[in-house]
Amino acid sequence: MDYRTVLTTCTYCGCGCNFYLEVLDGEPIGTIPCKTSPVNEGKLCIKGWNVHEFIRNEKRLTTPLIRKNGVLEEVGWDEALDFTVSKLKEITDRNGGDAIGFLTSAKVTNEENYLLQKFARAAVGTNSVDHCARL
Repeated sequence: MDYRTVLTTCTYCGCGCNFYLEVLDGEPIGTIPCKTSPVNEGKLCIKGWNVHEFIRNEKRLTTPLIRKNGVLEEVGWDEALDFTVSKLKEITDRNGGDAIGFLTSAKVTNEENYLLQKFARAAVGTNSVDHCARL
């Protein structure tokens, strides 16, 4: 049995709370607040306490899906990205960039969220960007 704790930063919002991810035999099993963190001072919100649960959830998507003939089918990343690009171009050509909105996630890094909003504004031409972890 291999038990260890790994110091990490919560991904749910921009606060930057620290905690130790409890890992047993390579599987995350819990969180322990970091008492020396100047940000959260040993406290966590409900999302931080349960952050370990989404990492290996069996319901989490791991491959892209495209609806074909009314049924979602697994496809490769190249096909999924080509499909997405073609649909984004089709919509923006027909209705402009503001016809598209983007939702970012609390389950990715702040840097990844920044990249998505930058892509939305610079490449697609929309300011319609929202995030699920408003404080």
